Amino acid sequence: MTDTGLAPLPATDRPDVAARLRDALLAASFTADGLLDLLGAPAYAALARSETVPALRATRGDTPLETLVRLFLLQQPAPHARVAAVLPVDEALASGWLTGTGHGQVAATVDVRPYGGPDGEDWFIVSDLGCAVGGAGGIGQRDEEVVLGVGGASTTLAGITVRTPVGSALDLGTGSGIQALHASRHATRVTATDVNPRALHITALTLALSGAPAADLRTGSLFEPVKQDETFDLIVSNPPFVISPGARLTYRDGGMGGDDLCRSLVQQAGERLNQGGFAQFLANWQHVAGEDWQDRLRSWVPRGCDAWIVQREVQDVTQYAELWLRDAGDHRGDPAEYQARYDAWLDEFEARKVKAVGFGWITLRRTGAAEPSVTVEEWPHPVEQPLGEVIRAHFDRLDYLREYDDAALLEGHFKLAAEVVQEQVGLPGAEDPEHVVLRQHRGMRRATKVDTVGAGFAGVCDGTLSAGRILDAIAQLVGEDPVTLRDRTPAQIRLLVEQGFLEPQA
Repeated sequence: MTDTGLAPLPATDRPDVAARLRDALLAASFTADGLLDLLGAPAYAALARSETVPALRATRGDTPLETLVRLFLLQQPAPHARVAAVLPVDEALASGWLTGTGHGQVAATVDVRPYGGPDGEDWFIVSDLGCAVGGAGGIGQRDEEVVLGVGGASTTLAGITVRTPVGSALDLGTGSGIQALHASRHATRVTATDVNPRALHITALTLALSGAPAADLRTGSLFEPVKQDETFDLIVSNPPFVISPGARLTYRDGGMGGDDLCRSLVQQAGERLNQGGFAQFLANWQHVAGEDWQDRLRSWVPRGCDAWIVQREVQDVTQYAELWLRDAGDHRGDPAEYQARYDAWLDEFEARKVKAVGFGWITLRRTGAAEPSVTVEEWPHPVEQPLGEVIRAHFDRLDYLREYDDAALLEGHFKLAAEVVQEQVGLPGAEDPEHVVLRQHRGMRRATKVDTVGAGFAGVCDGTLSAGRILDAIAQLVGEDPVTLRDRTPAQIRLLVEQGFLEPQA
């Protein structure tokens, strides 16, 4: 490994030491729940903002848990004797997890943050010192090889990933290894890649300290480390998606012009997927003057893949530049240098005619359908995580709608999804509402307008009667010709199925 100026990392060839460290951490309740109990919600939340003062104040005692928090999360040296009462200190020193600082004290060489798995697992995410959360700017560390811990993007991707059991999974751009760790729960074989060898080293530490199986770790950019004929059931990536002038920081800057890295990643994923396999990414994309951003993203989708692309946020170019300048800590440096970097961002965007930058999720599924489905939408509203099952069900419903024409659809049975409510909007005292809204309280938490027939239809869908029989009954109630109603309603049923308001019944 090249000398980056960062601290030397613990050895990866001592799984026995990692296992004993794990046992000691768990015995001291150095877990996500234990941290919350010790620190309290305000100090715990402050850590996520890279603010350590509240946590320092909450750990002024000498209990084992306080010692571990100060040592591994707050980077405070601790007396050798006190640490020896909690950890196998001599083995930790010999294998590089700890280092002596003189005066009878020891310090951590890496950041270790407790992380709660989806089924209550106690995991530990290893990262460079001071990098448990937030960007490099939060710790004043701007080395290009720095490896961050778990941030909002990491947890978002973990939450949207489809978690069905699979034979093979690829974590492309693994960073500290959080996606590989999640994949190890439901994939027989996990491959993790990164252009940064230090990230792969840290991923190995994360997996070992979390008690997870080792992954196949490979160095390289994008799909370069993947063999030509190698395919996967699941591909996930939280890539270095930041659109920037240059590639200063490996963990965030892709080094390609504009949004080319994200485009290349998506376009190349299709041929790496097994039939029915999913590829899921976080990405940034440019909003270019004179182009429809949705058409731009549709052009990224590889042949033979269904796609669901959701834009969660849009920032104008000034907001975007300021966000990532702060992430790197540039706002704390020389004002003239900050202005020059800011100018460089705006010059880059101006040259590319970029007016704004979108952020969101991209999910591909390999399909044998003659006409794959590509949905590109904007949904900036709150959602309920985790969404992996919601995303899997979305593609299952696409298959259903492709298989059934309108006549078959009317023979189908449907059930109203859980926690859907109906809202009527209109003037007080009016005999009829101006419109009716169905609203989900789970998953994507969508809302959609329906007419009175659609509202009535959805309200009685409990899986017992076919769609056609329900429409016939509604036609009789409202005095409408049943044939006409059967002709005009399937489009509305399809929309309600596609958006998850109605669930097809076997």
